[in-house]
Order: sequence, then structure tokens, then C-alpha cells
Amino acid sequence: MSEPILFGIPLTQVFLYFVFYSFLGWTMETIYCSVLQKHLVPRGFLLGPICPIYGVGALIMVVFFSRFTYNGALFYVIATVVMSAWEYLVGWLLEATTHMKYWDYSSHRFNLSGRVSLFISLWWGVLAYLTIAKVHPAMVGLVARIPVGLQYTLAGSLGTLLLVDAITTIRKLALTTRMLEKLEMVSGVLRLQAALGKAELGEKVESAMDNLSPDLLELLDTARDNAARNMDEVAERLREKRSELLGQAELYSRRFRRRYNALASKRFAPSLSDVKTAGEALRQKLKAAKEIQKKQD
Repeated sequence: MSEPILFGIPLTQVFLYFVFYSFLGWTMETIYCSVLQKHLVPRGFLLGPICPIYGVGALIMVVFFSRFTYNGALFYVIATVVMSAWEYLVGWLLEATTHMKYWDYSSHRFNLSGRVSLFISLWWGVLAYLTIAKVHPAMVGLVARIPVGLQYTLAGSLGTLLLVDAITTIRKLALTTRMLEKLEMVSGVLRLQAALGKAELGEKVESAMDNLSPDLLELLDTARDNAARNMDEVAERLREKRSELLGQAELYSRRFRRRYNALASKRFAPSLSDVKTAGEALRQKLKAAKEIQKKQD
């Protein structure tokens, strides 16, 4: 049985190209962000060293637009537009599905919804041309020298690892979103209770007191005290639940916050801010503990 062909390229080779360019993109972005932030920042959603957005973008260039490399200016324009559109689409899709924004170019001039910017787009054109005109021919030659059987083995092994990584990451993203939703709900109830609970109860009691006999006033005072106590108990349970959810949200989102320092959310803005604060407090606590341990040693 012959191997499936995709746009004139054997499917196995297409996948190997995808993995290579995804790794190349991860390497480039990790170096760039690490230099800017002055510490190692392994980018990407997946646990492994791979950024699929670069792999897909490179395949688009290879399959559809590599024929235009004879005209550098034309290819540059096409690559700039296509890669910018692809980056915008991925950014929008992630925001729509996870309700979080992972990168933000709002501080750049000539940006579009913070998802793309002119400065970054111009570099996409340069990188795409260098990749297709210089890197890809070498990659084609390298893959051609790999025995077909070994190509199948590599593709199968890498595909399995990628699938497991993707499933794990999607689950963690889903759990992060769920914890933030619950955290937002509990925080909202606490805020509502603080704003209306006792104040509303007090207003109702005061308005009724003038028309009550002394014995009924005594009963009402007792009922009011019990109601206030019950409200305090409910509030305490809610605060405990919120603390639990905050810890879970911090744990599940830790990888994404460390890799995307611009992580933001319109829907979960207050809760995500609390999660970031809790994460920073935990980081400082661990740092202090390590320093104490170092002094003791």
C-alpha cells in the first residue's frame, strides 16, 4: 500500500517538516523571550519544545507559496500577509475558546487588537523567506537521506509524544478555565453578600421595630443575631472554598503564566489577577525558603 500524498509530498515527510519547523519556531521564540526577560522562558503551550503555530505556518509557505521565491519582493509581501493573518487567527481562536489572551502587542504602534503588529509582521516576512529559500532545501535533503523505515519510526514516535502532550495540555487548559469560572462565581457571591447581606437585613429590621411590642422585639433581636451568625458561617465557608479554588487555579495555570507573562483575560480579569498575585507570593516564599536552606547548609 502506497503512502498517502499531501500536496505532492509524502504524508510522513509533511509531518516531519511540521515537527522540525515547530521546534525551530520554539527555539527562536524561546531565545527571543529569554533575552527580553533575562531568564529562561520556554515558550509554547505544549510541555515539549514545540510551537505548532510555526510548523503550520511554515507548511503553508512550503506548500502554497514557495514557488514565488524567484521574486523576493513578492514572496516577502505574501509571507508577511499570510503569517500575520495566521498569527491573528490563532490568537483569536485561543481567546474565543479559552477566554484568555496569551500575547499582546497593544504597546506596539500599528497593532490590530493586540494580536498582530506591523513590527512583528515585517519580521515574519524576513524569517519566512530565509526559511523557505535557505533552510527548507537543506531540510528536504536531510529527510531524503533518512531511510523510509526510520522516517516511519520517527513520525510514529514523535506523533505519539505530540498527541499525549496535546491531550495533557488541553486538559490543563480546560481545568484552568473551569477553576477560574468557579473562582469568579464564588468571589462574586462573596462581594454580593458583603455589599447587600447585613446591610439589607439591618434595614428590614429597623423599619419593622417601631411597630413591635417589647416581647416581639426580644424575639426579633435573637432572630437577627442568629441570621447574622449564619451569614458569617456561610461567608467563612465561601472564603475557604475560594482559597481552595485559588490554589487549584494557580497550580493549573502555572505553566501558561510562566511562559506567557502577558497572559490576560477580560472574562476572568479579577480572578486571574488574584491567581497571579498568589503565584508570585508562592514564588517569593519558595525563594526565601531556599535562601534559608542555603544559609543552614
